[in-house]
Amino acid sequence: MQELERLVNDTGVALVGSLEGPVAFGFTERTGGVSKPPYASLNLGSHVGDAPEAVQENRRRVLAALGCEEALGRLIVPNQVHGDHVVTVSSSDTTALGEARAEAAAGADAVVCTAPGVPVLLCFADCVPVIVVCPGGFAVVHSGWRGTYAKIAGTAARALGEATGCAPSDMRAYIGPHILGDEYEVSAELIEQFSQRFTDINPSGPRMLDLARAITQALVRAGLAEGSVLDTCLSTVRHNDRFYSYRAENGSCGRHAAVAVMR
Repeated sequence: MQELERLVNDTGVALVGSLEGPVAFGFTERTGGVSKPPYASLNLGSHVGDAPEAVQENRRRVLAALGCEEALGRLIVPNQVHGDHVVTVSSSDTTALGEARAEAAAGADAVVCTAPGVPVLLCFADCVPVIVVCPGGFAVVHSGWRGTYAKIAGTAARALGEATGCAPSDMRAYIGPHILGDEYEVSAELIEQFSQRFTDINPSGPRMLDLARAITQALVRAGLAEGSVLDTCLSTVRHNDRFYSYRAENGSCGRHAAVAVMR
């Protein structure tokens, strides 16, 4: 399985990802942007109170790091609602792209894309980013505890298979920086709910929830091989100097991203 690299360009934008192959993708860090504290500096979320022009410039810089700056006008950034709706983008045609954008704006937490030259970006600050790649397309997924419980990563993988005709055995999934299982304490009731759908989701303690374990199980149930799911195991809490963390920063912070584009 393809390993991810930490890539830093000449403007200081850092990505943990891959620029090789037909899909360029990565998980951004928080450096190399223009946002001021508490959003410093590569905030990519437009909903946190940051200056809109700073967010736009930061997004441009990220796409430049992926090698697709010219596609900024086609960028899709959904309105994330902690649900399980998946939007599929199959064309860069103006009308089709407008329809996909409208659907994403109404609320979506995953985007499947089979259209070359259409970048997709979702935002995070502790929730789990997932990128699924296969010949002919990709999916970018936002999986908080609600989305994880709803198995949104598995739903997105199935939608990607339907859109591309790709077998799950040919898919590769990458789990980006997130709050880890030994950092995420939840209620006993939530652990009980998860235990009815997933196994071994709290190895670090009775109330410590490991979302990445549950997401991996959802992807495997969707047909991916367990060895085809790579967890970066990067902590947003421990590495708060590299990533935004809603918990570590008491709710006042920017957002890093999972971003991908098919070339």
